[in-house]
Amino acid sequence: MSGSVIQEKVAKLLSRQNGKPVLRPIKPLALKNEVASRKLKKGEATCVTEMSLLMACWKQNDFNNTVCSKEVSVFYTCVEKAQNKAKGKQGTQGRLLPKEANTLLKRFPSLSSEI
Repeated sequence: MSGSVIQEKVAKLLSRQNGKPVLRPIKPLALKNEVASRKLKKGEATCVTEMSLLMACWKQNDFNNTVCSKEVSVFYTCVEKAQNKAKGKQGTQGRLLPKEANTLLKRFPSLSSEI
C-alpha cells in the first residue's frame, strides 16, 4: 500500500457519517508531561574468554601471577578497550535518561489542549 491509499482510508474513517465521526479518541490527544522511569538495559559481558583463560592459568599454576603475566596483561587490555568503547557509546546514542527527560518536560510542558 502506498502512503496516499492509507491517507485516503484514514480520511474516510475520520469523515462524518450521520453527523458523528467514526473514530473518537478515548484519551485526549496530547502528550504527557512525564515519561516512564525505566532502567536501561545492561550491555553484554565483555572479555569473558580472556577472563576464563586467566582463571585456567591461575588454576594450573596455583594462582601464581608471575607465571600468568601474559594472560593478566591480555585481560587488562581487553577491559581497557571495552571501557573506552563504552565511554564512546554513551555520548553518541542521542537518548536522554528518563530523569533528564522529565526535568526538561517540567521546564517546557506540552500544551494542555488537544491538537
